[in-house]
Amino acid sequence: MWWFGQNGYIFKSPEGTLAGVDLYLTNSCEGLAPGMDLSRRVPVLVEPEDIDIDVFACTHNHQDHTDPETVRRLRNRDTTHFVGPHPTCAVYAAEGIESGRIAPAWPDCELEFGDLRLRGAFALPTDDTDLNHMGFVIQFGGGPRIYMTGDTDYSDLLASAAKHRPDVVITCINGGFNNLSHFEAAELVGKIRPKAAIPCHYDMFPDNSADPRQFRASLGLKAPGVRYQELRHGEPFVFSSD
Repeated sequence: MWWFGQNGYIFKSPEGTLAGVDLYLTNSCEGLAPGMDLSRRVPVLVEPEDIDIDVFACTHNHQDHTDPETVRRLRNRDTTHFVGPHPTCAVYAAEGIESGRIAPAWPDCELEFGDLRLRGAFALPTDDTDLNHMGFVIQFGGGPRIYMTGDTDYSDLLASAAKHRPDVVITCINGGFNNLSHFEAAELVGKIRPKAAIPCHYDMFPDNSADPRQFRASLGLKAPGVRYQELRHGEPFVFSSD
C-alpha cells in the first residue's frame, strides 16, 4: 500500500490489481471554507493523469475524499470501476463517468472486482452536509483484511467491523469536525483487536491536523499488543502479520 495523504491510499494485490481509496490529488479544497486554511501541506506525489487503477472508491462525499477534480483528470476513466455511496456516485456521473462503471456501495454491501473483495462498513456522519458516510474492509484473494474507518464520529456500532476480523485498521485520528480523536480511535482499535493500526487524516490541512504520537500513546493504553504503524507519504508499505 501507498499513502498519499489524508485518507488517500492505493493498494496493490499480488495479481497486480490496483485499488485507490479517497484519493485527493489536487488542491481543490483551498478556499472552500472561508476563514479556514485548507491549503494542502502534503505535496501532490502523483498527478491524476498518471494514475492507472482498476477500482476508484470513496467513503463519502466531502471534497477531500470525493474530489471532482481528481475524478475529472483520471486518465483511465473508461476502464476503472468507480465505487461509493450514492451522493459520491452522483459526483462520478457529473464528471462524465458512464453509469456501467459506477457501483453504489453502502454499509454491509459486498462487491468483487477480480481478486478484490470490498465490503462496506458502518460510519457515523460527522455533519449534516453528507449523511452517507461509510468505511471499507478491503481484501485481495486470501490476503490480509484492511478496515478503513473513513471519516466518522464515535459510535459503538463502529466495532461491528470486528466481525470481518481485520488484520489492519486504518483510522482517522484528527478529532476535529467530529472525527475520531486519537483516544477514541485507540478505543475502537482495542475493541476490534487487529494486528496493526495505522493513523491517517491528520496531515493534510493546517486547520485540521493532529499529532500521530498521541494516537501511538493512546494505543498503548487502550489496545496493548496492537502494533502501531505510521506510514510515510508515497513510500510503499508491505504488511506482514509476523
